[in-house]
Amino acid sequence: MELLNENELPVGFLYPKEFIKIVDLNLVDITPWIVMEGNYLKSRFEGLKKRYPERVLVPFARRLDNDDLACWSENTKDAVFIIHDFAAQGWEQKQKYSDFWEWFRKAVDDMISHD
Repeated sequence: MELLNENELPVGFLYPKEFIKIVDLNLVDITPWIVMEGNYLKSRFEGLKKRYPERVLVPFARRLDNDDLACWSENTKDAVFIIHDFAAQGWEQKQKYSDFWEWFRKAVDDMISHD
């Protein structure tokens, strides 16, 4: 799986070990959420920079049935933010999870209840 490399990521940002674990286990399709990779990931990362220049967001998953992205922010250590991409600045953040596992549990719940 092709993630953002250290030259593309914000200075000092490292993917959390919990995230690397699920990628290594190939737990990347938890429909309606899917872990992004490759050129699509790069495109969404660059798009977030342009749409929300006041924030440093590192996306890692997208929800297939809407424009929500799960992201980390440079200014927080572990929190995961749900960003409704393409929303007006200041209205983009829908939710915040304290850490990756809290988001992952919700993503699994979403998978269970998804038709």
